[in-house]
Amino acid sequence: MSIIRIGRIVAALAFVAVLAGCAHPIVMNTDGAPERIESKLLQKKVAYAMNDADRAKQVITPGGGGDRVSYYPYRDLEKSIRDALRSVYQDVVVVKTATDAKAIADSGAVLVFTPEIKTTSSSPSPFTWPPTVFSTEISCQVTDAAGVEVTRVKATGNGIAEFSEFKGNFGLSAKRAAADVTDKLGTAIWKNDKLR
Repeated sequence: MSIIRIGRIVAALAFVAVLAGCAHPIVMNTDGAPERIESKLLQKKVAYAMNDADRAKQVITPGGGGDRVSYYPYRDLEKSIRDALRSVYQDVVVVKTATDAKAIADSGAVLVFTPEIKTTSSSPSPFTWPPTVFSTEISCQVTDAAGVEVTRVKATGNGIAEFSEFKGNFGLSAKRAAADVTDKLGTAIWKNDKLR
């Protein structure tokens, strides 16, 4: 085997390895929001805790064809968390951490929701990379203004999208999971008597 041919094979293998190591970026936010009925809202101000470090957390999960997808769940789902809270409470604000007693007191919030987000994705396709199945779990520790835990609330949303539906929206299954988890989180908060 000639040196040139060996060089070409090594270069081709390196190129394939680089491609296999890439993660395709997607966005998992949703444009919709749960219905907000002013007459039914609880007359409380609540906060959710999220800071820039949370927003910068990147997650990589499987797609199809052996590829992976990358996204920023806290940044992408911040609006969903806020919308879920706004479907229950009159006023919603953001604080950087649930342990900053001064910021919480200054905000006037009586409850603070600290979200933890977990995601999974997959696709059976051997040829296309967008995930066709996506799952998003948002669990929140809820504390009072003094930092004492009141309860925990959790919701899981699922999204499915077929390749024929993507039309350039490669994060469609993730967006559907985001919409589902937003609705379910609002419902879970409503059903929890400790959060009224």
